[in-house]
Amino acid sequence: MADGRLAGKTALVTGAGRGIGRAIALRLAEEGAHLAVGARKESDGAAVVAEIRNAGGSASAVLLDVVDAASVATGVERAARPDRRIDILVNNAGIGGPSPFDGDERSDEAWQRILDVNLTGTWRVCRAARPFLPDGGRIVNLSSVTGRFGVAGMAAYSASKHGIIGLTRTLALELAPRKITVNAVCPGWVDTEMGRSGIVLMGKTMQKSVEEAFQLAARMAPLGEVLSPPEVAGLVAYLASPEAKNITGQALVIDGGQVMP
Repeated sequence: MADGRLAGKTALVTGAGRGIGRAIALRLAEEGAHLAVGARKESDGAAVVAEIRNAGGSASAVLLDVVDAASVATGVERAARPDRRIDILVNNAGIGGPSPFDGDERSDEAWQRILDVNLTGTWRVCRAARPFLPDGGRIVNLSSVTGRFGVAGMAAYSASKHGIIGLTRTLALELAPRKITVNAVCPGWVDTEMGRSGIVLMGKTMQKSVEEAFQLAARMAPLGEVLSPPEVAGLVAYLASPEAKNITGQALVIDGGQVMP
């Protein structure tokens, strides 16, 4: 790990306690980076830190709740210690869930909550991290294929992921003079706790069993598979690497061919 392509770099990953975030943290550590494992729960962050250290990597846990500005400021500053730098920032923290257009006040609450976490949370972390990003740094934001098309009943989630792409492109322009790249990753269905919940919900609305719902999710992509978190982590690691120094402002889709521009 000490001689990996990210050796000597410090990386902060938000929402790193489970799912895609955990996989990204493990992969960046494997590539040689020191990981600041951002999580809302101390136990989640500590578990991932232990995994990294047991594999010979370097990591520390950082309490960070993206909807709390004070938590973001404190968490980002701690992630930058001891050299006051964050070479790689991965904004992965996010939530899903329905927000039906024909709902009542509860759908307003769902809308606000999803936008606060997914979009405003990403903005808060980017803003807090900016003073610690060195020239040539990397920002990778997690969007979704639903940032490329709409999904009935998922207005807030889709809008937030569209917003991530817009934010990514804007920050790419603003940070280009410092050679800081900013990109978005847009996964399709991924076998995580949140992904499985979405697949099960989709199945219920279509009166299908869980098994049938997973088969349907896989068939949405020409390659016919639901992604694994390490596949997404591999793309993030590439965008964080020296090889990707001239890739910026992009929304890279990894979905088995479901979306073809």
